[in-house]
Amino acid sequence: MAFKEQIPRHYPSRDEMLKRVARFSDLKGFDGGLPDSYMPSAERVLYNVIGFQPPADEKDGIVSPVGASAARMSAIKISEGFNLGYCEALPGKGPMMHNHDTNETFICMTGKWRASWEESNGYEQHIDLEPLDVISFPPGAIRRFENVSDGPRDQHSVLMFVISGDAPGAEFSKEAMQEIDDAGLSEKISVNDNNDTWSNPHTNPLDWRSTNT
Repeated sequence: MAFKEQIPRHYPSRDEMLKRVARFSDLKGFDGGLPDSYMPSAERVLYNVIGFQPPADEKDGIVSPVGASAARMSAIKISEGFNLGYCEALPGKGPMMHNHDTNETFICMTGKWRASWEESNGYEQHIDLEPLDVISFPPGAIRRFENVSDGPRDQHSVLMFVISGDAPGAEFSKEAMQEIDDAGLSEKISVNDNNDTWSNPHTNPLDWRSTNT
């Protein structure tokens, strides 16, 4: 008996597939465009690899998870239900507490990263991730991540993040926004700040070695 396929086939050309390839060394990262971008503790570079089209309604504090400028510079420009990016940061750096309207999953690529979240009683919990460890946050969870790697303070580490949806939105917590305001940085918030910096990756995948002997 012949098996009947249920999923329609698609036959992409090589040229079509080449548009779906992103070389890590060619990625362009962005260090601004989010409410906490100018907070010293939150300095980081975000690389939009797949998707992250801007939210349909970019106002009232709702922003793209990678910022407005990076949301328009995806390496692989598709909208197929998920988005993927990388974060590079130095030890002690990471975003402030924020929220997403869809699932967000973190995969530690290099170094050690701390994923923290807020419980209903206001208490903050955390889990530390080693390379290739994964944590997945449900929509609505107030969370943040931070590079807590040991070693040189000038050495970046890489975290991969995957966020579901075709145009996901992010929102920083009211406490984070108040802290930004108290630091006198609210006036610097601009989702389309052309003065922020684009950069190539600071890490080399060829240096990512197995720790097994």
